[in-house]
Amino acid sequence: MKKIAYIELDTHAELAANFFELTRDSPEFSLDFYFSEKIYKLLNIHEKNIFIADYSNLLEIIDNKKYDLIILGTVHRQFLFYRAICEKFETGIIVHNLNFTKASKWQLFKNIFKEDFKYRLKLFLKEGLLEAPEVYGKAKYLFGIDEQMSAKNNLKFLPIYFNQFNNKNIDNQIVKIVIPGIVSQARRDYFSFFEKLRKFKNIGKNYEIVFLGKAGKKELSELKRLKKEVPDFIKIKYFEEKIPQEKFDEIMKTADILYCPIQPETEFFSVKEIYGETKISGNIGDVIKYEKPAIFPEAYNSDPEFIVKENQDLPRQFSEMGNQKFDFNFYSKENVKNRFSAFMKSL
Repeated sequence: MKKIAYIELDTHAELAANFFELTRDSPEFSLDFYFSEKIYKLLNIHEKNIFIADYSNLLEIIDNKKYDLIILGTVHRQFLFYRAICEKFETGIIVHNLNFTKASKWQLFKNIFKEDFKYRLKLFLKEGLLEAPEVYGKAKYLFGIDEQMSAKNNLKFLPIYFNQFNNKNIDNQIVKIVIPGIVSQARRDYFSFFEKLRKFKNIGKNYEIVFLGKAGKKELSELKRLKKEVPDFIKIKYFEEKIPQEKFDEIMKTADILYCPIQPETEFFSVKEIYGETKISGNIGDVIKYEKPAIFPEAYNSDPEFIVKENQDLPRQFSEMGNQKFDFNFYSKENVKNRFSAFMKSL
């Protein structure tokens, strides 16, 4: 039986939760999970193989346990710690920002001075920022969580997204469109969508548009204006505070369509990343988890049929997609679990 440790001390709690579910009661793998207190509280999973950990003594703990494989969910800081793990153990890292993994020491050093100077200086002086290339270079495996992106970039594809809800909206009179995520212009082009909504033509359909995330100050101001300016057949809903997970789930389950106005590019540590090419959008996980078809920008590259490229007649596209049926069976928990198990055994 392969003995595996999964470490998530920083950011991607949902991937850790998926990994836990896919390996729960596995007869093939023995799993231990090491979470920071922040991740532990977010996930609220209380099992005997879940441990609260930090960087101070975790290296010694995993050394004593003699794992066959260490999986790192996020490597975006504490690079000295992660370099030590990659040097000492067989390690796989889940890649979230592909270009960052390829950045040189000189590039990382120059980027310290571009923004967030105090935080980046701390990474440089105390957490070994310039060792980041060494960490990714010494890892035995680099995992991708998007199959197409993994194939193009020589990453090992880790099948980790699966359907967890299959509730349907039963109100056929209204097309319910949900835009999941923090309402910020930084990673999604909300302002262009606002203008499109103002110009929607009446084709005999009513729409409910839910901005499912806390709105930033500028975005909130625009949403308040938008709510007064859109035609009567459009209902706008938004939130001024962080949304509890239970409420987020309930609203997502009632959506007809997810709309994801993702920006073409973003940056991580001032390293440019391109959505659909070097960085996967978290909305991909939302689409699969909640079994909802989605509209993505034309520039975003993705294979599944239920991710549709936006066209110019958005009102009609919303209406037509609301009536379409899409096959999510490939991403059922059972199917993904079988592919996941086969993949893990191949390592």
